[in-house]
Amino acid sequence: MQLFLGIDGGGTGCRAAVADAAGVVRGRAEAGPANIASDPQGAADNILRAATAALDAAGGGQVVAAGLGLAGANAAGAADRLRGALPYRRVAVVTDAITAVKGALGTGDGIVAALGTGSVFAAQRGGTIRQIGGRGLVLGDEASGAWIGRAILSAALRATDGYAPMTPLLSALLAEAGGADGVVALSLRARPVDLAAFAPRVVQSDDPAALSVMEQARKDVIAAVSLLAGNDDLPVVFLGGLGPVFAAGMADRFRIQTAQGTALDGALMLAREAA
Repeated sequence: MQLFLGIDGGGTGCRAAVADAAGVVRGRAEAGPANIASDPQGAADNILRAATAALDAAGGGQVVAAGLGLAGANAAGAADRLRGALPYRRVAVVTDAITAVKGALGTGDGIVAALGTGSVFAAQRGGTIRQIGGRGLVLGDEASGAWIGRAILSAALRATDGYAPMTPLLSALLAEAGGADGVVALSLRARPVDLAAFAPRVVQSDDPAALSVMEQARKDVIAAVSLLAGNDDLPVVFLGGLGPVFAAGMADRFRIQTAQGTALDGALMLAREAA
C-alpha cells in the first residue's frame, strides 16, 4: 500500500500519521521531543521512531512522500541535515508553524498563534504564509511555556537581589531549587521543555509575580497577532497547550476561530504536495 507520512514535531513531543491515497489515516504514533535545531540527533531518532510505529500500526506499506512540520526547521542547515537521515525519497521539511497553518486554516485566510513549549505566529493570505517568531528560547519564543518558566525563575533571582518584592511563589521556587545558586544551576542544564514545566504553575497562580509574567506574555501575543493582521479583520486560531489560556482573554480583541484541523493534518497535506 502506498502511504503518505505526516510528522508534527515540537519541543514536547513528536506525532506521526500515515494516510492512504484516499486520505484515510491508517496509523498513528507518538514519540519524544523533535526540535531539530536544539537536539538534531534526538529529534531524528524520535521522528524515525514515531514514523516506524505509525507504519506498523497501519500494517506496513511504502511511504511515497513525507511532510514534516518541525520546531527548529528555520535554523540554517537543520532541515538539510534531517533530510539526509530520513529514508524517504520525497521529503518536505518546514517549520511547525507552516503545518499548523495548513491544518488550522485549510486554504482560508487567517492567523495562527501556536503557543506550547515554544511559540510561533503566522498568517495566511491567498495561500501565501508569513511566519514571525519561532526562533527559539534564546532569541525569542515569547509567551511560550519555556519563556514563562524562564521568566518566573528570572523574577525569583531579581527578587533575591532586591530589584523587586519577594512573593510567596518566588520564595517557594527558590526553596525548591535550593536557593539562588540552585536556580542558576538548573538554568544551565535545563532544556526548553524543562523550563516549560513551570508554566502551568504560573498560569494557575494569582501570585503578583506570576500575574506580571502573564501580563507581559499577553502583551507579546497581542503584538504578534496585531502585526500579522495589519488593517485586516482576519480570524485568529489559537493552538498549543497554552493556546486556550490566551484565547480566553482575547475574545473582545480578536475574531477567534476554531481550528479546522491539526498540525498533523497540515503535515499530511504537505506530504501530498511533496508527492
